[in-house]
Amino acid sequence: MTERPAQRTPNRQLAALIAEAGFSNAGLARRVDQLGLEHGLDLRYDKTSVTRWLRGQQPRGTTPALIAEVFTRRLGRRLTAQDLGLDACAPVYAGLEFAGSPEEAVDIVGGLWRKDSGSHAELRKIAFTPAGLVVPSRDWLIGRADEKVARTEVPVRIPAQGRPATPRTSLPPGPSRRRPPAERGPGQRVTGGDLAALRSVGELFRTLDDRYGGGHARQALVRYLEHEVEPMLRGTYGEQAGRRLFAAAADLTRLAGWTSYDIAAHGLAQRYFVQALRLSQAAADRSYGSYVLVTMSRQAVYLGHGREAVQLARVAQQGVGTSAPPVVQTLLHAAEARAHGLLGEVRACTAALVRAERSLGAARPGDEVPHWARFFDEAQLADEFGHCHRDLQQFRAAAQHAERSLQLRAPAYARSRLFCRVVLATARLGLGELDQACQLGAEAAGQAAEMRSVRAAEYVRDFERRLEPYRDAAPVRGYRDKVAALG
Repeated sequence: MTERPAQRTPNRQLAALIAEAGFSNAGLARRVDQLGLEHGLDLRYDKTSVTRWLRGQQPRGTTPALIAEVFTRRLGRRLTAQDLGLDACAPVYAGLEFAGSPEEAVDIVGGLWRKDSGSHAELRKIAFTPAGLVVPSRDWLIGRADEKVARTEVPVRIPAQGRPATPRTSLPPGPSRRRPPAERGPGQRVTGGDLAALRSVGELFRTLDDRYGGGHARQALVRYLEHEVEPMLRGTYGEQAGRRLFAAAADLTRLAGWTSYDIAAHGLAQRYFVQALRLSQAAADRSYGSYVLVTMSRQAVYLGHGREAVQLARVAQQGVGTSAPPVVQTLLHAAEARAHGLLGEVRACTAALVRAERSLGAARPGDEVPHWARFFDEAQLADEFGHCHRDLQQFRAAAQHAERSLQLRAPAYARSRLFCRVVLATARLGLGELDQACQLGAEAAGQAAEMRSVRAAEYVRDFERRLEPYRDAAPVRGYRDKVAALG
């Protein structure tokens, strides 16, 4: 790794932080190398490298951000490269920052929308990092709603030559584009009609995602966020409208993350979830923040990070206490149960499922339920039970709950029904009912072929891996023939 020529001024800031953290030079170098591996970087720093940094030499590339992240993890507070006396560079966790103000939150999430709506395919290849879950969830738990989100006027930047600059737009750098008369520009007042439209758009994209998978309309959603939602956030609005606007932006951003997760763009999805969490804080909507954390927990379960998933679900529970409606409490306990199930923790999983069942039982007709939690009904709870029992290899119980979920679940939730059908096929396989398992698996494979959902395809592949010990059996050969006919 090539370094810049040494500077004469010793780096006292770095020396002080090394002492505070209790690192040796070799220990710091080792941690930087390990963090680099998380990001696909083959770094070869040693104690001599750290000695050079202390003498004033500046590391190149993203290394200053990696060093800052090492200290952030160790000391439990967010540190930048400048805090260490190093040159500024792009954060190693760009997009995972938990912004200090609503304005900064809009800047961060707006940058994500613009990059994602363009031709930045590399953004969808960013890796998921479990370490990136710690600081945002902690900051949300101990944080409070922003005191003020209203924007009564839009600041105008004055360039050096003294002429007012064009207000910042939501368009990415490049050739200027004329805006049609009906298209929103920054600075316009946000109306009640705007807020109602955001809600309707969210329902539309949620329906498309449930029926056809995240890949069908994800890009259209991201472009809507860029060209409609960001200008609204940079518009003018009072406190009440501002809270509703940030709530709608949080919901749409979480949905953009959910659809990214469904197409296996896991690092990008993680960033959307973190920014949705921050927007929910600006909205002063603690319950929705807990729902975002549950979404993050589900992604962690899917990727095999059970311990992190448990922690996220528990942070969500701590963050709302007993104030959330029973249906929301059910959702939180079910997420914890799924994480314990992944880890094979039978008692903890069972206890969380019991809490979820009791919470749903406490719900009464006429209870006020947030629109985003209305999907969680008896069918969804049965689905959660089925997944948990499958993971615990309690196949008879898994089959019973999966069958109940399929009986109750509306056809509009096509992808969820597909997942549940695979859970049932897996349970039947575990019970030795090979014919039924293969029939259910073939039905699920046919549904997956009609969707743009990597998760749906992965559920089918997981079932096929479980079929391997029986690959020469007639039902399995028949299954393979049916799948091959799908093309």
